Amino acid sequence: MSSTTHSTPPHYFVPSPSRHPALAALGLFFVFFGATQWINGANWGKYLLIVGLVWFLGVLYQWFSQSIRESEGGQYGHKIDLSYRWSMSWFIFSEVMFFGAFFTALWWARAHSVPELGSLENALLWPDFKAVWPSVAAGATASPAGIVEPFTTMGPFWLPTINTALLLSSGVTLTIAHHALIGGQRSKTLAFMWLTVLLGIAFLSVQGYEYFHAYTDLNLKLTSGVYGSTFFMLTGFHGFHVLVGMLMLLFITLRLQKGHFTAERHFGFEGAAWYWHFVDVVWLGLYVLVYWL
Repeated sequence: MSSTTHSTPPHYFVPSPSRHPALAALGLFFVFFGATQWINGANWGKYLLIVGLVWFLGVLYQWFSQSIRESEGGQYGHKIDLSYRWSMSWFIFSEVMFFGAFFTALWWARAHSVPELGSLENALLWPDFKAVWPSVAAGATASPAGIVEPFTTMGPFWLPTINTALLLSSGVTLTIAHHALIGGQRSKTLAFMWLTVLLGIAFLSVQGYEYFHAYTDLNLKLTSGVYGSTFFMLTGFHGFHVLVGMLMLLFITLRLQKGHFTAERHFGFEGAAWYWHFVDVVWLGLYVLVYWL
């Protein structure tokens, strides 16, 4: 993905047979098998889950280290660079579909499910149901059976708005770092990359406090009806993606400190930047559709 060598890279790179795919699959098998056993009451499942995670992360470390050595050794030419770009593009497309499913669930609940349950046809079955969104009414939730505890919805002020400012600022600092790298200003690149990583950490810290506030002060939980489930599924998965993106940017920054990447060849940097900007765009959709509407 980048190269510090001046030799001409091969037209196409054919790697030698690798053990990494099989070992990664084995680690994931341990993860999923342990998780399913733990969920179904087998206490030993959590230990197998931990073993699988450690195994999988160890394989990824070796796999990525090998790819970095090959890249910095000048073995990656134009075709490999192109394959990485296509791979990252399709990966981000799959993430668009992933979040699109949750946004669609939110829209369906608001536009169809809740109004339908509150229609005249269902009035005899659930006379106390209130077809309102968010699915909470004054003094009680819209739960005729009383199985959902009363809760307060999460508004845009001030924690979500602060997080919006943090993520948008991180997108700006990342763009400045990218232009600095293209311009050969490595010190400036490093400074703005570290600032971007710190902004990502700040976002996660604010979201952690927001969840604490939701549980303790608002009684808003994953079990708080359709509003609670969609709220935590959307914001929680987005927070996980921010964590992954922040780690990607952190590793890219550490590679920059080692002298990796040049102004001409730095797709490792660009791929992480693509992902981070995607995370920013998803958050803007969340900020409007979840917190404002």
